[in-house]
Amino acid sequence: MPEGIDTVHELCSGGRSLPSKRRARGLALAVGLCVCAGQLLAGPALAAPAPAPNAPGAVAATAATIAPRVTIKPSTTRLAWGSTLMLTATITDPRTGKPVWGGTVQFQVRKGNKWVSTGTRPVYSTGKSILSIKPSESRLYRAVYSGRGAYRATATGKVKVSVVNSRARVLAEARKHIGKPYRFGASGPSAFDCSGFTKYVYRKATGRVLPHKANEQQRSGTGVAKNKVLPGDLIVIRSGSYGTHVGIYAGGGYMYDSPRPGVRVGKHKIWSRNYVVRRLA
Repeated sequence: MPEGIDTVHELCSGGRSLPSKRRARGLALAVGLCVCAGQLLAGPALAAPAPAPNAPGAVAATAATIAPRVTIKPSTTRLAWGSTLMLTATITDPRTGKPVWGGTVQFQVRKGNKWVSTGTRPVYSTGKSILSIKPSESRLYRAVYSGRGAYRATATGKVKVSVVNSRARVLAEARKHIGKPYRFGASGPSAFDCSGFTKYVYRKATGRVLPHKANEQQRSGTGVAKNKVLPGDLIVIRSGSYGTHVGIYAGGGYMYDSPRPGVRVGKHKIWSRNYVVRRLA
């Protein structure tokens, strides 16, 4: 066997050493080969294992644990029919009282035995979310916050908004004065002429102020086709295009009015086909 190989064998196996020069050359070669041999025997280094999910080095996701304070406030709890309702939800941190922003609020209305969405709006930096709607009837409302970050989803309590049918109030006010006498130029409450009666009733029921003259009242409100007339609408009887008499539609071809001297306020048949309808409520 060649000297170099023998020397390597002896040194790697812990055998005897060789004399001087041969030993020096063999030693250098042997050390290199032993190191390489050791690496080959040991194999490649293994990568460090990833930390387990619950290990100290793992990063845990933020849990939504805080129940924010969520309130809902309507602009009014008694809304005139046809008017706009503003619903405002406010979200605050219960620990600090500061606004919580981000996420959304779903405004819901109670229909039957279910809550139904009537609109979704974002939550601004003020902690507020606002929805505008035009409800046609009395309803219960609530707001549901979606949650964000550490704040979890939360719903408010319910709030009731009553929609007041102003036409019904017009009719109720008109009926209060049945039996009162006609007097030219009078606008109540003890006596009325025709335009004085309608002027008084609409002001009391709706806050709307009409001129004290039949022809001028036909320019008030919104014109409505005869086949669309509703109780509480203004009826203006005309001669040609000039308004000569006014009353309040009672339904079924009748109106409440103060017609003429000797006839008291009451529910009377509309006697002319030449009339227009004006909607004021």
